[in-house]
Amino acid sequence: MFPSRPRFSSRRRARHGWVATGLLIQTLVGGTALGVDDPAARMQETVLSNGLTVLTLEDHSTPVVAFQMWVRAGSKDETFHTGIAHLFEHMMFKGSENVGPEEHARLVGARGGRINAYTNRDVTVYHEDVTAESLPLVLALEAERLQHLDISEETLESEREVVLEERRMRTEDRPGGRAFEALAALTWQAHPYHWPVIGWRADIEAVTVEACRAFFDTYYSANNIVLVIVGDIDTAETLALVEQEFGSLRQAEVIPRNPGKVVEQRGERRATILYPARIALLYAAWHAPESGHPDGNALDVASQILSAGRSSRLYRKLVYENEQALYAEGGYWELQEAGLFFAVAGVRPGEDINAVEAAFFDEIERMATDSVSPAELEKAKRQLEVRLVEGLSTAHSLASRVGNDYVFLGRVRSLDERLASIRAVSAEDVQRVVSQYLVQDKRSVVHVVSPPAEDGSEGGER
Repeated sequence: MFPSRPRFSSRRRARHGWVATGLLIQTLVGGTALGVDDPAARMQETVLSNGLTVLTLEDHSTPVVAFQMWVRAGSKDETFHTGIAHLFEHMMFKGSENVGPEEHARLVGARGGRINAYTNRDVTVYHEDVTAESLPLVLALEAERLQHLDISEETLESEREVVLEERRMRTEDRPGGRAFEALAALTWQAHPYHWPVIGWRADIEAVTVEACRAFFDTYYSANNIVLVIVGDIDTAETLALVEQEFGSLRQAEVIPRNPGKVVEQRGERRATILYPARIALLYAAWHAPESGHPDGNALDVASQILSAGRSSRLYRKLVYENEQALYAEGGYWELQEAGLFFAVAGVRPGEDINAVEAAFFDEIERMATDSVSPAELEKAKRQLEVRLVEGLSTAHSLASRVGNDYVFLGRVRSLDERLASIRAVSAEDVQRVVSQYLVQDKRSVVHVVSPPAEDGSEGGER
């Protein structure tokens, strides 16, 4: 299935794989009702005098500590230079007053730890998974780069070129990258989600050191950061270390937010991208509610039924039965201020993209008019339940759940609450949300097709 919550991340890809607590998943699948132990219930919230928020959760089941620094600065917070939030994800690894370029990552890696970062439209997150004895080093390194980061012409030029190359490889040279970038711009016309996380090329090329310093001083301030520390820790000792390392971190007097809003869409929007791709691509999207909305679970269930695996409706219809597409997928993507329900299909060579589109939308409309079967509904809910409980399997995944809920919603939802809300979704709920959100007048559609060849034959890569 196409990821239901895609995110843009940098060149560093997350790798984490400590032992999973498979008993929890087995308990759930075995049919036990609510009451699964939820470590997040033991989370402690502390706010330092400078406004820095610290979420700690002691869990001694493994000798691992997950440290995550959630900066409330995503691409939606950019104004004059798009891509600057993601640029800082790179620059944070290029050294500071007392630590050389890439030395932070080397020091963590040398002790068996794993370090990474990602940027999306809402936040930038830096995370390390280490053994308990390495946590003091991690805290010292993070505080160092927050207080003494090297923001210089040399560093900017170096990382500017890296980001431009990344943009070329991930977006400009990939038909799917071009399609999704166009789809977001088409859908979110008045909201800052409109532009790509990596930024427009012209903005990346034009950003200045002064603009970088202003962004850093504003958004990388104590009162705009949430630290999440989960695992084999002593809470009192950890908080004392945090106070020691981060207590003098500056706070911003004002943290401005982009005022852009999602406006109601009145009529279908379309765009065509001419690109020499091997196959034609269909991308579509509908406005959907933000993270935490009551309709989110029903949209997740609809997504599972439509596109979770080869037995899903879209795949079965367009790939197996009609043999019109090589793949057909969709998903609900929830962000902090808005959401998107999107659809993607790769057209089989020789097939007409318009016919694929018609069959694709017919399948979605059928879900709005015909009730889903009990078997489909139960399978979809079970898949979501298992995925949710897997969020307890490592210190890293538990920290991610805690950080995401706290930053997006202001509270951490209990596992029982989440499971109950999934299990409460009915066939009528699924039919209702599809009828309400996935309508023609509120959808945007992008086609990626090869330009006509000069001899009149169909173009495309060879």
